[in-house]
Amino acid sequence: MAGSKSVVLAALVANAAIAVLKFFGFLLTGSAAMLSETYHSISDTGNQVFLLIGIRFSEREADRQHPFGYGKAQFFYSFLVSVFLFGIAGWESLKHGYNQLTAGGHGGEAAHGTVEFLFISFTPPTWLDPLWVNYSVLLGAFAFETYALVKARAEMRRQMKRNDWSSYKEAFRKTSDVTTLTALTEDTIALAGIVIALTGLFLEQQTGNPMFDQISAVLIGIMLMGFALALAWENKRLILGESLPADVGRELRAAVADHEHVTDIVDFRTVYFGPNEVVVSADVVFTDRLETEEIDDAITAIEDSLKAINGDIRKVYIEPETA
Repeated sequence: MAGSKSVVLAALVANAAIAVLKFFGFLLTGSAAMLSETYHSISDTGNQVFLLIGIRFSEREADRQHPFGYGKAQFFYSFLVSVFLFGIAGWESLKHGYNQLTAGGHGGEAAHGTVEFLFISFTPPTWLDPLWVNYSVLLGAFAFETYALVKARAEMRRQMKRNDWSSYKEAFRKTSDVTTLTALTEDTIALAGIVIALTGLFLEQQTGNPMFDQISAVLIGIMLMGFALALAWENKRLILGESLPADVGRELRAAVADHEHVTDIVDFRTVYFGPNEVVVSADVVFTDRLETEEIDDAITAIEDSLKAINGDIRKVYIEPETA
């Protein structure tokens, strides 16, 4: 939990500063791609706020209404991030770029005219070179995002090593730590968006055609919306109560079956109740003529063996069954 929180705090500070820089860059240049990147960074900042709320809420102690605790709060708030923040930011970026593209907007050429946004009207100084403003802001943002990505990547690598996952693709499918997953993917998408924006600006500079800047805004919007769908899907599986990966489940089941007093397993289930918080239940048939105390000792031994195999297991419920 501490590792996830430090990742989110680092990203929050970086993204808030970047959002302000990008917005001023848009006011000074009128760039469609720069406004799209502003939306992107605002959504990233809101993302971190929601994730911190989820972390704080998930730390509440279990009570009568939530006997397994509030760990799933992180799944819920991460889902909100994907649907509302990334989805809206992606749509606004796509719409703004498309409107300028179809209306024949002038992208960065608007820098020496009046730039209007909502209730803000601003006329940049004529001596200001809008291209270098955009370059400076985006390169600075690239540096901040790289720092945040390094922090998130280090935490994910730690989890990959602990769970023996061989690739980021496997980690994306299997991790229950949606907070670190969201931060890592968000930072990766942010860097990709900056590269797209820089490419659009460079091509506009070389050709004099603002269409490249506007196309880059459209691409950023599509990328954000695609990420929103992918992240929402990953959170859905955990909100609905996903079990441990099949290979881990088989290993745990085998550990129960191998116990000397177990003759059969009637039912075996695992489910996530929060990031790195798993509950295991099993209906087990024990050998005949075991005393109550012996059954209790066997159940305790099984619980200890399961927790030794997987450190995410918090609760184990063993129900003795008759043959």
